[in-house]
Amino acid sequence: MSDLLLLFPGQGSQKPGMAKDLAESYPAARAVWEAADEALGARLSAIAFAGPADELTLTHNAQPALLVHGAAVWAVAGAQARSRVKAAAGHSLGEFTAYHAAGSLGLADAVRLVRRRGELMFEAGVAQPGAMAAILGQLGAPVEAICRQASEAGTVVPANYNAPEQTVISGEVAGVERAMDLAKAAGAKRVVRLNVSGAFHSPLMAPAAPGLEAALATPAWSDPAWPVWSNVTAGAVADAGAARRLLLQQLTSPVRWVEVIRSMASAYPEATFVEMGPGNVLAGLVKRLAPGHQVRTCGTVAEVEALLAA
Repeated sequence: MSDLLLLFPGQGSQKPGMAKDLAESYPAARAVWEAADEALGARLSAIAFAGPADELTLTHNAQPALLVHGAAVWAVAGAQARSRVKAAAGHSLGEFTAYHAAGSLGLADAVRLVRRRGELMFEAGVAQPGAMAAILGQLGAPVEAICRQASEAGTVVPANYNAPEQTVISGEVAGVERAMDLAKAAGAKRVVRLNVSGAFHSPLMAPAAPGLEAALATPAWSDPAWPVWSNVTAGAVADAGAARRLLLQQLTSPVRWVEVIRSMASAYPEATFVEMGPGNVLAGLVKRLAPGHQVRTCGTVAEVEALLAA
């Protein structure tokens, strides 16, 4: 059995029906969803299992639903897989799930925290509307230079470095639209405006920072049982204080996913990456960023059983 590197997806991976089969098949998974519903005083499980999609996609629902799906998978798989885990990471929201899996944050506290994070991000987006766009393909100019030039029209910055030829930009609407035009002129294969409620991982999220700082201070934190790679620094985090500071900085900082995956792959050359949650977005990125590594998805009953049998 190989060592494991856990990955937890971020917003956008949610879909109606997520984790329903796990809750129906495993009492441990069902208990996680019931505990989350109780912590929130709301039937998050009903929205996750049955939709509607529009309601599930709302930031304050999507974020806790993704965390709870990852937590439910871990509740089932962790008993056997824990001794094999060497490190973890999560994409944006998924970094919170990674800390929960590593024992830094209890389930009820984690669910309430990410619900509050989603509310704050949504409120910031309403107060100062922004936009995000994915830029795909090889560019004739660095995306940072494109953003600097486009910021003459309105603030825009790189938000997610997902792959060498896939970067998400974020900022004021006029700046994002200008950057999209400049990216096309620089040879982008595709430029896609994203359906989001705000300019995440950009300076436009700064108004949400005081509320998130207060929310991060409320729960009791423990040092993670294994290193969690930071979106902000692309380095390993081993103590709770650093975790809280970096999760706050993450709100307005780019997700350095390319560096995260390549750094983890270098540190653990024989390990298997496992995406824990709905979908396979992160698994697909691993195949591009660390092609020599094994990668699995683990979000359904069949995938959990396959991981535990490996």
